[in-house]
Amino acid sequence: MNDIDYMTLALQLAQKGQYTCRPNPCVGCLIVRDDKIIAEGWHQKAGEDHAEIVALKLAGEKAKEATVYVTLEPCSHQGKTGPCVEALISAGVKTVVVAMEDPNPNVCGQGIEALKKAGIEIRQAVLADQAKALNKGYIMRMENQRPFVRCKLAMSLDGRTAMASGESHWITSAPARQDVQRLRAKSSAILSGIGTVLTDNPRLTVRLDEIVANDKFEQPIRIILDPHLSTPANAAIFSEPGKTVIVTTSDDSEVVNELSAAGAEILCQEGHSNTIDLSELLHYLAELEINDVMMETGATLSGAMLQAGLIDELIIYMAPHLMGNKARGLFNLPWLDAMKDRVNVNISDIRAVGSDWRIEAQITQH
Repeated sequence: MNDIDYMTLALQLAQKGQYTCRPNPCVGCLIVRDDKIIAEGWHQKAGEDHAEIVALKLAGEKAKEATVYVTLEPCSHQGKTGPCVEALISAGVKTVVVAMEDPNPNVCGQGIEALKKAGIEIRQAVLADQAKALNKGYIMRMENQRPFVRCKLAMSLDGRTAMASGESHWITSAPARQDVQRLRAKSSAILSGIGTVLTDNPRLTVRLDEIVANDKFEQPIRIILDPHLSTPANAAIFSEPGKTVIVTTSDDSEVVNELSAAGAEILCQEGHSNTIDLSELLHYLAELEINDVMMETGATLSGAMLQAGLIDELIIYMAPHLMGNKARGLFNLPWLDAMKDRVNVNISDIRAVGSDWRIEAQITQH
């Protein structure tokens, strides 16, 4: 096996932490000696051992003169856990192969430099693109001080999301809805609007037993945009595990107290009139160490986020039926008047999910 083969396995290990390690990045580690894997590890939960430490503890004395494959630059600072760089140096490893540098300014390049100074051979940028794809949200937060925003939508073949009456259950098949559950589980927060809450009364939780049975898993934070504080105190979101944050421009203390008693945390954007400042909200979420936001919203909020240039990726489930021209569309985009105003996307993946098609696309023009 070569560096690419070993790093591929390390990336597979890193994926095991995708539902539980937030706000930290997913990281996997392999320790190889004499062309044999002697230990492996992955980061499972913030505050617990990093992938390198897990693997080093398993390897013990065998780590001396070994080659370490890690999907993210080892940390060189004291956080909730000690520096991985010091542990690698103390273990006497010979070589460290790194997929990508850590964009965290507390680490970026410093971990690699410390290993080099200790006489450890470094090989870098092995499957870097794959490593970056695994931690889009973490990278976005570190580099742009906002989360990565993924907009999930379900539509018919003719691009409709609900009948004119608002009826939308169910556009897609059960396998597609299960896939959405996994998308939710990868997210730090689920963002929705008051229109969706009033129309659908959603729970906005992960309900796959295989995921929620893991005692390290925590439900994503639910973020509800509600300028006028119209959320009912008996909404389904308040009967579910996890935190609900209502973002508003209203300072109605009576309603604030009622919703707080129901279990909501209220975030009031002072100085705004009836409209949520979306960019300000995302920066606030980054301060809460939220890496990935999944949007489950109607056409109005989705259109507003798109217009503001705040959607990074679209995940669209397309069902094999037609709903007609009276049904509701995917986005409200009244600002698009000419062909030159079109929003360009890069379709990176199309695959069948049950009887539906799942389209993954990145926004290329904001």
